[in-house]
Amino acid sequence: MSESSDLPLPSARSAPTVPYASYLRVYEPLAAFAEPERTHWADYARRGATPTAQDELRRSLSDLVRVPVVGVPAHESADAFTAVVDGVLLVCPWRTRLRGWLALQELVEWFPRPVLDAALPPGARRRAAEDYERWRERNPDARPWIRTGVWQVPLRWFVLVADEERDHVPGERLRYRTPMVQARRRLARALRTLRDAEGYGSLADGLVEVGSWLEEFHPRSLVELDYGGLVHAMSADRLAADRSAGDLAAGIAALRAGDREGATEVYEGLAERWRAVRERLFAN
Repeated sequence: MSESSDLPLPSARSAPTVPYASYLRVYEPLAAFAEPERTHWADYARRGATPTAQDELRRSLSDLVRVPVVGVPAHESADAFTAVVDGVLLVCPWRTRLRGWLALQELVEWFPRPVLDAALPPGARRRAAEDYERWRERNPDARPWIRTGVWQVPLRWFVLVADEERDHVPGERLRYRTPMVQARRRLARALRTLRDAEGYGSLADGLVEVGSWLEEFHPRSLVELDYGGLVHAMSADRLAADRSAGDLAAGIAALRAGDREGATEVYEGLAERWRAVRERLFAN
């Protein structure tokens, strides 16, 4: 039986409402935001808005069914995810418009040009690219608080979290949350190990890129790795047994101890497990 044999295919009914994607989010304390945005988020949390990931998805999908097609929202979202940790309000702005621009840049790598042109006409993509260039000139330091993995959890993300931080509610969510300082410490330690080893250049390069992104945020932030819609694309048994963060940590520990064979076995097993999930993107 193949690794992907027990992964349910998305049905026509579920496809519009379930994003088969994972998310890496950063929640920053109010002190990290300048005015007037700081006051906006304080008032936002006081109103108890607290939208869910499904709310964000529904609003994004509403743009995709407009005529003519809107590749990127005309205005930036004023919404955010929030969390309270030890009495401190933390905020993760959606920044839907910025993420839309960044996603458009990645689409060319994912889909053949005829498919891309059918989904989003060249003219719409060109206008979006021009808008982004003008916006970027005015906002050179802007960065998203949310990163997305389509039909996968990128293996490098698991370096940031630990198995004991795993939060699994069957049928609802699978996520990890960790303090920023801990995520940075784990990343730095793993990077030192991987740079001294052969055959892990791709993972090391990915960690450098993620580390540069994390450095942009307040040191008292919270990092969240969320399986998102993948909890609906993987079987309950598979999710219950999934310990990818712990497995990757064990592989890096083996590499650090000089056990290259053990490290290779763990890493190749993880890569194959997530490759089987990722290939569902191309299933009919």
